[in-house]
Amino acid sequence: MLELQKKQYSPVYFLTGEEPYFIDKIASKIEKEALDEAAASFDQQVLYGRDVENIGQIIAMARQFPMMGERTVIILKEAQALKKWENFELYWQNPMPSTILVVCYKGKANGTMKAFKGISKLDGYFEAAKLRDYQINKWIVELIDQMRQRGHGGNDQPLEVEPKVVQMLADALGADLERIEKELEKLVNGMPEGVNKIDAAMVERNIGISKDFNGFELQQALSAGDVLKANRIVNYFAANTREHTIVKELPLLYRFFSNLLIYLYLPDKTDRVAAPILGVSPYAMRDYQAAARRFTKMQAFKAIGYIREADARSKGIDFPNASNEADIWKELIYKIMH
Repeated sequence: MLELQKKQYSPVYFLTGEEPYFIDKIASKIEKEALDEAAASFDQQVLYGRDVENIGQIIAMARQFPMMGERTVIILKEAQALKKWENFELYWQNPMPSTILVVCYKGKANGTMKAFKGISKLDGYFEAAKLRDYQINKWIVELIDQMRQRGHGGNDQPLEVEPKVVQMLADALGADLERIEKELEKLVNGMPEGVNKIDAAMVERNIGISKDFNGFELQQALSAGDVLKANRIVNYFAANTREHTIVKELPLLYRFFSNLLIYLYLPDKTDRVAAPILGVSPYAMRDYQAAARRFTKMQAFKAIGYIREADARSKGIDFPNASNEADIWKELIYKIMH
């Protein structure tokens, strides 16, 4: 989709996949930039799958010539709600050159269906996959870099972000990319004049994510051997299971110790080499460096086993009389730290 940056458009875009954020972003960019405001009022149509009887209606519109400018733009949102796709393949195989047709099909389109067979070969085909947990941090860093490049809140100063902020957002908001972007924009646009750094206190104040009680802080406490703080954090988790369910927090801890084990075996542990291998930002490397001073390879390996056991115990697997989350957390922290 690099051509979009240069305003070079394909006649048909088929945007599909499990991550609606990327589908909406591409469609929005075309909607805002393919036509100027005057031409858009005549030659742009935005429709929704639930309001369209069949794809034939869309094709008929796409075959028309533009009224004002050089092109027509038709955007079909929520296309997965459309039931009848007969003859769609005839159009995308031979589209109207003066039309840009954008089909936003959220979810996985049935590749065996005649209308979609071979559609992945289209220049305008894009499949938006869900980001994995380990990819969220990197995506947040890239989003912040984009905000840096385009300026922020009318402030000309370079935007700085405290490393902890990235992990706080990832821990609290998970893979909800749209919400992460909105919360970051809210932070950036609300920054006082002369302030150009987003820190943990600002996140806590404006978003309500605790800077002291989150998965990032738990990792740091374990890395530093701070038993008291680790227990304070997991007690907070156990008392606030709506925001910090053990099912959500354990995978983050599992990923940390899995990465730590990889890090311990790396011959070259410099940030430049290690960060891409672990799939984390350079900001996070100091935590692995601290943990590497605290845990041996065997201890990291055992910690991974303890976390898997805690996960099974929380789900009642091999432990018919599953304990409450507070007990599972306390036992897990004890085993990891001893």
